[in-house]
Amino acid sequence: MTLKGKHIVLGITGSIAAYKAASLARLFIKEGAEVQIVMTPSGKEFITPVTLSALTGRPVVSEFFTANDGTWHSHVDLGMWADLMVIAPATAATIGKMANGIADNMLITTYLSMKASVMVAPAMDLDMFAHPSTTRNIEILRSYGNIIIEPAAGELASHLIGKGRMEEPEKILEAAKSFFEKGGSLSKKKVLITAGPTYEKIDPVRFIGNYSSGKMGFALAEECAARGAEVYLVAGPVSLKVNHPNIHRIDVESAEQMYQAATDIFPQMDAAILCAAVADYRPKEQVEQKIKRNDDEMTLSLVPNKDIAAVLGQMKTAQRLVGFALETNDEVANALKKMERKNLDFIVLNSLNDAGAGFRHDTNKIAILSKDGTKEDYPLKSKADVAKDIIDRIFA
Repeated sequence: MTLKGKHIVLGITGSIAAYKAASLARLFIKEGAEVQIVMTPSGKEFITPVTLSALTGRPVVSEFFTANDGTWHSHVDLGMWADLMVIAPATAATIGKMANGIADNMLITTYLSMKASVMVAPAMDLDMFAHPSTTRNIEILRSYGNIIIEPAAGELASHLIGKGRMEEPEKILEAAKSFFEKGGSLSKKKVLITAGPTYEKIDPVRFIGNYSSGKMGFALAEECAARGAEVYLVAGPVSLKVNHPNIHRIDVESAEQMYQAATDIFPQMDAAILCAAVADYRPKEQVEQKIKRNDDEMTLSLVPNKDIAAVLGQMKTAQRLVGFALETNDEVANALKKMERKNLDFIVLNSLNDAGAGFRHDTNKIAILSKDGTKEDYPLKSKADVAKDIIDRIFA
């Protein structure tokens, strides 16, 4: 039973396809999951809470309070309990509310409080599904990291033929099983990721920095969050945005600020991936006023910054610690030395000698070296696909 012990919140909305949710709940339970159903008020017009409660062995949650005794149903607790939320069927109205944060019923507040990943199985008439507003809202949900289970084509409640039928429960079950076998491998894990460059001030307008765009670190953050992790992303000065609601972004500028954030967060983490290009040195003195140009040579005295990877390597207990090495020569030998010196479990190597790899590219070409001496090479790929390879390897 691949879902054994998993907690699934099943959201049901006001669609004729709600009858399929009973079969879906039963399938989840047969695979070993615990299922909590949350319904919209209109959902109860299509299938009764009594039926669903009998299947799950749990009271169905629909209102914020129990009418007879005022007991509060905590959407926050549900969001923390769940390993996965599945909304099936999801009407156009519910999808619109999810996309725009309209928290006017228990299902939407549960969704907005959800720590786990969310699957959405749309169900509506073909014209509603094809409408630009629905298309836009579904794309918004995708950008939030939600998993959209595309509806099937066939005869609809209107007796028209087209795309809009909620996918069959058996296929939704397979999607959930696949999520936990692959995508949901990091459910309930906390992962620290550092990304981007650091800037070390010379004066109010100048700094020492590097060419890092942060793209690789941000791709790793999105991938970890998509697999169910709660991600703490410590980002240097970059223009990138995060999409997944499970990514907590901490913006920093200098290596010292990144060091403080990383060391504060690390003890509570299950793993850390140190992808940032942290400046090794900073000016010994930072001038308060802009340095004026003249014809004399300018000399900067530099002092070393704290070594974040080495300090976390000393701090780690049971955490998995992953570093990056960007090399220009003796790549493997230098990466292995860095891994041993900083007590890393894995190190991701890329070389500036490889076209399309390294700073400012949308692609990367890596090798992953592990503490047991194995080395795995990967071809040139998009950084999003590289992130998948890295997470597959280090959390295998």
